[in-house]
Amino acid sequence: MTPQGRQRYGVVIGVLRVARGRADGIALFGHTAQAFLASLAPLLAFPLVGTVLGVFSDGVVASLSALAMYLCALLMPAAASYEMARWWGRGDLWLRFATAFNWCEWILPLLACLLVVPVSLAIGLGVSPKLASLMLLGSLAAYGLWLHWFLARYALALSPWRAVLMVIVVNAATAAAVTIPALIADLLA
Repeated sequence: MTPQGRQRYGVVIGVLRVARGRADGIALFGHTAQAFLASLAPLLAFPLVGTVLGVFSDGVVASLSALAMYLCALLMPAAASYEMARWWGRGDLWLRFATAFNWCEWILPLLACLLVVPVSLAIGLGVSPKLASLMLLGSLAAYGLWLHWFLARYALALSPWRAVLMVIVVNAATAAAVTIPALIADLLA
């Protein structure tokens, strides 16, 4: 197997281990700028293709606006976590954290697909679709926050409370970066 093949295999195993709460999976992610950029590539590819297709159906302005919001949501966690890691003297660990963070984002859509089955069964048994959807979203949000905490705690070697603070700050900064420009645009329109 080539070194690149071993690296891809390591990423998949790393994601699966982190998904189950195994800190040893973090060591399977790269800690170089190239590894970080490779983790961003698939997160950028799909929205770029969607933007090109959206230009023909939704128009240029709407498609580029949606892409800009997505890019803010994608890049703000990296920027905010880097500043916090640097502030706490963990800047040398940040590349592995950011690489793991990006790859582990793929856990959430996969988990959503798995959760659709029990949610569908619950709806079939009489649970209201609205409540079932809230349960699905709540489960995904809770797991996503735990996942971000786990990565901050173990990839950056932070205390549990610093990891909680990082999750709060990074998510608040990301929400602000996405919503504030949209609110301003709505006010000016």
